[in-house]
Amino acid sequence: MSADPFTTARHISLTTFRADGTGVATPVWFAQEDGKLYVWTPSDSWKVKRLRRDPRVVITVCDARGRVREGAHSAEGTAELLDDPSGVRELLARKYTWQFHLVDLQRKALRRTQPASGVVLTLAVTDA
Repeated sequence: MSADPFTTARHISLTTFRADGTGVATPVWFAQEDGKLYVWTPSDSWKVKRLRRDPRVVITVCDARGRVREGAHSAEGTAELLDDPSGVRELLARKYTWQFHLVDLQRKALRRTQPASGVVLTLAVTDA
């Protein structure tokens, strides 16, 4: 499956899985390039910890608060943590423009300098 149905979405609900198999959904900003989706998140976040153990993900189009509308597009896939998140950061800055820069400025003003992780999401291929 390509990432095309996600092209016009502003947010996705990224579901990662706990050790017991319970899914945990988090609304995130994302960018798309070359058929893959990219997410940028603090390296010490729980989603990163879960992805280190289990790379399975489910993504669903949602609003900024994580609310999923009935019939929203959803896909399964895998996630890979990237060593260098700078490319992901640039993709998000290009998509979210002033909003991304505002959040980044706020982070710097609050002296939140924790390392970030880039995550690349590869969607599973399904027969249509």
